[in-house]
Amino acid sequence: MSLWNGINEITPRLFLCGVAALQNQQSVYNKQIQFIINATIDLRCPRWKGVEVVRVPVNDVPHAQLSPYFDQVADLIHNKSENGIRCLVHCVAGVSRSSSLCIAYLMKYHRLTLRDAHTHVKSCRPIIRPNVGFWKQLIEYEKRLYGRNSVTMVQSSMGPIPDVYREEARNMVPFPSRRRR
Repeated sequence: MSLWNGINEITPRLFLCGVAALQNQQSVYNKQIQFIINATIDLRCPRWKGVEVVRVPVNDVPHAQLSPYFDQVADLIHNKSENGIRCLVHCVAGVSRSSSLCIAYLMKYHRLTLRDAHTHVKSCRPIIRPNVGFWKQLIEYEKRLYGRNSVTMVQSSMGPIPDVYREEARNMVPFPSRRRR
């Protein structure tokens, strides 16, 4: 199964994927998932027997406000998990919005730092990469939860990035801008 259409286990009761994985309803049933968080503006929510779905209507753009949903989604995942219900968080690609929500949950309920939560989610789903705006919101969320930060924004040749990407960005160069004629 490819990275793009797989359902990745983050914890025994939390899963992460992109919408491509939802094309196979049986894969959701095989993992005994009963609760789905759809972190998209307009992708249709599946209506499957025994599966509850809620929507987090946020676009994947740096200026979108995802942080107002951090506590709400973390609380939902926690409460469902406490009742033995397996949860799945998805967005379009399973890269930015959904991974940010999973990271926020791990920070709040598993008491992981932002750095450790990101490392864990990335180890489960290697293609995650929250956008810069979501990183800034996660940094603020960590500060609110713990009074300190484990990740900071640093300047790179591509603009500000979280310091967890410093090494991989070191050898990258931005695309040259095209001039209009």
